[in-house]
Amino acid sequence: MSFPKNFVWGAAAAAYQIEGAWNVDGRGPSIWDVFSQEPGKIFENHNGNVACDHYHRWREDIGLMRDLGLKAYRLSLAWPRIQPTGTGKPNAKGLAFYDRLVDGLLEAGITPWVTLYHWDMPQALQQRGGFLNREMVEWFGDYAEIVAARLGDRVKHWMTFNEPPVVMGLGYHEGKFAPGLKLPFADCLLGAHHLLMAHGRGVQALRAGCTGPVKISLAHTSRERIPATESKRDIEAARHDYFASTERVMWNLSWWADPIMFGHYPADGVKAFGADMPKVTAADLKLIAQKIDFLAYNCYSGWQVRADAKGNAERLPGGWGTGNPRGTLSWLEIAPEAPYWAARFQAQRYGLPLVFSENGYCNTDFVHLDGKVHDPQRIDFMARYLRAIRRATDEGVPVAGYFYWSIMDNFEWAEGYKDRFGLVHVDYQTQKRTPKDSFYWYRDFIRSGGAKL
Repeated sequence: MSFPKNFVWGAAAAAYQIEGAWNVDGRGPSIWDVFSQEPGKIFENHNGNVACDHYHRWREDIGLMRDLGLKAYRLSLAWPRIQPTGTGKPNAKGLAFYDRLVDGLLEAGITPWVTLYHWDMPQALQQRGGFLNREMVEWFGDYAEIVAARLGDRVKHWMTFNEPPVVMGLGYHEGKFAPGLKLPFADCLLGAHHLLMAHGRGVQALRAGCTGPVKISLAHTSRERIPATESKRDIEAARHDYFASTERVMWNLSWWADPIMFGHYPADGVKAFGADMPKVTAADLKLIAQKIDFLAYNCYSGWQVRADAKGNAERLPGGWGTGNPRGTLSWLEIAPEAPYWAARFQAQRYGLPLVFSENGYCNTDFVHLDGKVHDPQRIDFMARYLRAIRRATDEGVPVAGYFYWSIMDNFEWAEGYKDRFGLVHVDYQTQKRTPKDSFYWYRDFIRSGGAKL
């Protein structure tokens, strides 16, 4: 069978990872500008000052997207480009850039899906406490109002935040990402609560400020639990473990999704976290639980689990076994069944259609002597994961779209420019773009309506 007729085929990127122009046209510094300038924080002390220079080369990049046949492009806005200090009057030149970008996408027949926050908080707000400051709820809401007023006549698909577990887990708890903090777990739970409230405030601002109906979500991520067999016991053990919220980490999916969908935090987490829980009011939960229109999920990897004698999930040794294929980033073990189980479990629990807002493979791609970029591993990765998504749609699981991460090689956060996820190779010395073999494979796949598997 093929994919649904109205299935959305897209690709994605994020502002700090591709735009460059970090101090151009009134843009203020972000937490990543500051973090990446600290020696030893980023691989070989790379930074996003220039990145892919998308700020100046966006027309060329839209041309590549058009050639690829994309139906949609997921981009993010740089908050410090729009509000240099995070509050107050917007920067006209920053808004004008996104005006041009959105118009260019629409002229090319590509639907923009816009993410408001992909990790690049204005540094001025971090100096005021960032997500630990309750005022973040209104700061973010004001920012969303500005964006909705300017772009909401044309943009109809929105995501408020990208991957809250990374924002709070790697940024505030483990110190691996900007702003590089290692805070107590109680502080992280407070910041997470404020982030969710900011999401709710952003949803309100978008619905009030955009013209006509809009579709809004938040891009979650986690690590999939894949049942070792399709026995009922293994499936239920995997499902239970996938939505458990008892680990003292920021990566518990239900901790982020349940308050939005059900209006309360998971009971197992509330019990487990005990005195570390922030004060949560009924008004807070009402704000968080604003209606969303679809589930957005960034899916890369996962591990196998089986039911033990008591029916609890037991992770298989190594997750997949010694020597399992993976990308150049250690966490990206190839788990082709991950999207099937993610979609099936989440659709059953939350009752909304799901869009895979990111899925991709990293490698050390380079231009070969023939002038081309051959990346057969990426093609194989995409084919395997897309087969799993097709299995889900064949079984009636409501999957509505797929965005490959990413449209082009870019600044891969703490890994700098070492690992490449793109369908388009970028020479960071010359900014030359070279479509990879996977670019042409995905182009033909889209043309076939997803039939070429």
